[in-house]
Amino acid sequence: MLLGLALVGLTTSLVPATAEAEPLYLALEVRREGRLVAQPKLLGETGRTLRAERRKPGAPQPDYQLVLTPIVEGGLYHLSLELTLPELRGHSELALLHGQQRKLQLGKFPGELEVSLLLMKVDSPEFRALMDLADDSATGGGPRPI
Repeated sequence: MLLGLALVGLTTSLVPATAEAEPLYLALEVRREGRLVAQPKLLGETGRTLRAERRKPGAPQPDYQLVLTPIVEGGLYHLSLELTLPELRGHSELALLHGQQRKLQLGKFPGELEVSLLLMKVDSPEFRALMDLADDSATGGGPRPI
């Protein structure tokens, strides 16, 4: 009986606990041949696929489609990125740290399809500072209450 309890305790301690989804902020800038095409700012979670699309009313196809799948391992975020524009598509797998920004070339030649990506944990001090800066620029940068 005591041996059975010891084995049950050992197996439950060896099984990894399911990681809780971590909220993330992703800011992207998409350029095609140097021209700004999209600038989405998205909230998502680790372990969940995030999809974004922009389509003009009545347009048969979107201006862009974006699929992001972030997974966290330790302090490193592994990200799968798929981007589709009319007649152009790109894919990349990358690893980022919290607060890291990266530029990716997804086209056949440099500059054809370029993505700049920033990843931050939501509610981190860096994220709150970024949101404060965005709020200041939207309100004209006037004095803030204490």
